[in-house]
Amino acid sequence: MHNLTRRGALSLGAGAMAAGMLPGLARAAIPTGNATAPKLEIEKGATLRVLRPTKFVDADETVFRQNTQKFAEQTGVQIRVDFAGWEDLRPQTAVAANTGAGPDVVVAWADDPHIYADKTLDLTDLATYLGQKYGGWMALPQRFGKKWGTEQWIALPMGGSGAPCVYRISWLKEAGFDSLPTDHAGFLKACQALKKNGHPAGFALGNAVGDGNAYCNWLLWSHGGMVVDEAGKVAINSPETINALKYAKELYQTFIPGTLSWGDVNNNRAYAAGEIGLTQNGVSMYFALKNDPKTAAVAEDTGMARMPTAPGGKMAENVLLLNAMVFKHTKFPNAAKEYLRFMMEAEQYDAWLTGCGGYWSHPLNAYAESNVWKSDPKLAVYRDTNTVEFWSGYKGPISQASGSVAADYVTVQMFAAASSGQATPEEAVREAERRARRYYR
Repeated sequence: MHNLTRRGALSLGAGAMAAGMLPGLARAAIPTGNATAPKLEIEKGATLRVLRPTKFVDADETVFRQNTQKFAEQTGVQIRVDFAGWEDLRPQTAVAANTGAGPDVVVAWADDPHIYADKTLDLTDLATYLGQKYGGWMALPQRFGKKWGTEQWIALPMGGSGAPCVYRISWLKEAGFDSLPTDHAGFLKACQALKKNGHPAGFALGNAVGDGNAYCNWLLWSHGGMVVDEAGKVAINSPETINALKYAKELYQTFIPGTLSWGDVNNNRAYAAGEIGLTQNGVSMYFALKNDPKTAAVAEDTGMARMPTAPGGKMAENVLLLNAMVFKHTKFPNAAKEYLRFMMEAEQYDAWLTGCGGYWSHPLNAYAESNVWKSDPKLAVYRDTNTVEFWSGYKGPISQASGSVAADYVTVQMFAAASSGQATPEEAVREAERRARRYYR
């Protein structure tokens, strides 16, 4: 159990892996509309380098490589795919952008293409085609794919990992709750009752790309807070943020010790080991538990539900979005764009989506019909991941500034300081305000 990590979480049989599917799950007929693909003649002798995050489930890498190999066989384009660690992806992307060398295509995090918008190819023709063919782009991918305030696509969103609450069903019932409360006060009471019974909560408060941002952005947005306003003026120092920080400090008292240093694997390990009874996570942890005979009983006892919502009942869960961009320094722009189109077509994409167990939830509406969402009722909570209306830098423009604030963990460190008592809520928000203003000038 203690060896469980998100980067090696799901192990399927060789046959299933070769097919890129969960065992016994056939591919669905994905509905398509009339659309004409852009005419992109692949350059003679084209080669590509692709950089993307390391796997979270085994099939993520296996099927991605299989699809890449199919493209190479069909086109003759030789492709090298490199997998970078979560924390290593941004530095490597920065080097490529600033030196004009290295990978042609980077499957980056959500904000990153906006940091380098002047160095990326226009993908509007490609995004328009895919949207027309596959039922349109979902809300969040549209925000991160387009240059803010325009209809120009500077990136191609490939999928998003959601962050609902994951909890032990029997332990929650033992604590006196038949279901997870949907309001903040009730959620806090549930966590307090779990802690009293020896089953504490555990949310990452370290600099974790996925889990740290997931927890802290949820805290901010669900209390009505924002980093900047619609005009891009820093607005994090607000009564709403103060309330979120005060709530976070109370909730922190229900946590297992050590969450201030948690990265993206710690909650997986703690949950699998029975050390915590409640956390946030993508699909990978559930499937890891389900596919390991030693933890199958834990998976059976695992429930997933929405975290308490924002004012107006809006889902306020953070999404870790994969956002592919093509650098202008590529010698083979048509090959790069054709590669991305190929990877997003149903034959390849649904095999990847299904193989990952829905971990990278789809950005195009048609893929809601994938059989992966019908394979297990517990997965339904992940199907609508990319419909969320909040983004890093909310409510302001997605820009170099918003991307830099996210990469600098301004929000995460604000909540960590206030939760642990290293700073009062007022001190923590003033420091976050100061840091955010360094980027929003």
